[in-house]
Amino acid sequence: MDKSVSLKQQEYIHTIAKRKKSVFYIRILILIGFFALWEICARLNILDPFIFSSPYRIFHCFLSMTKDGSIFYHTGITIGETLVSFFFVTVVGILMAVLLWLNQSLSEIFEPYLVVLNSLPKTALAPVLIVWLGNNIKTIIVAAVSVAVFGTILTIYTGFQSVDPEKIKLIYTFRGNKKDVLLKVIIPSTIPLIISTMKVNIGLSLVGVIIGEFLAANAGLGYLIIYGSQVFKLDWVLMSILILCLLAAVLYQFTEIFEKKYGNTKH
Repeated sequence: MDKSVSLKQQEYIHTIAKRKKSVFYIRILILIGFFALWEICARLNILDPFIFSSPYRIFHCFLSMTKDGSIFYHTGITIGETLVSFFFVTVVGILMAVLLWLNQSLSEIFEPYLVVLNSLPKTALAPVLIVWLGNNIKTIIVAAVSVAVFGTILTIYTGFQSVDPEKIKLIYTFRGNKKDVLLKVIIPSTIPLIISTMKVNIGLSLVGVIIGEFLAANAGLGYLIIYGSQVFKLDWVLMSILILCLLAAVLYQFTEIFEKKYGNTKH
């Protein structure tokens, strides 16, 4: 009986592994097929190479920019701004959620404002930020933080409110105070939610940085995109977009690893 169960388990594991491999290979084939079709259409002039470029031209542009190191400089600027923005979004989001949870009056007063600010299109704030802060990196960071921070506060605060009240009562039964409830129940119970929110925020921070670089930068991938479109260097534009796709995938994978390591703890 045990051997039978063991064999069935092995078959199931083998089937799952085989399925994952199949999905991975299909994804790769779709990606290769997309670039191959793009290149063929560009070479046959089905797509205008000047407007749509081609994988070969983009790769050649990438190689030329690696020789002078400019692509690494612009990519590094965008990564740095994204990580700084992500840090501020995470820290401010958690601290503000804690503050609202600790003070019910503050929550009742500020929650409607947070909802409105979260719904506001952040591109509408960009011109105002340029006037207030100037055409510099501060504007980019603030613009990026504004994209994600209000939603983060609301999500984490709602998570705090959803914690099992029986656990909270238990702390008070043992003569604990609000600080004990926060540190021993609220925070540990919402760690998976916080990490899940971080997964979303890393992408939103990148989006916010690009919005900021469109308007107030002289370096970065967003700057390359907007400058390239202005001077019709569309190889730059499409290369920067592809690099952004790769960056988004890499940053997401880092948060996935972090979630697997710390986000599955049960309390």
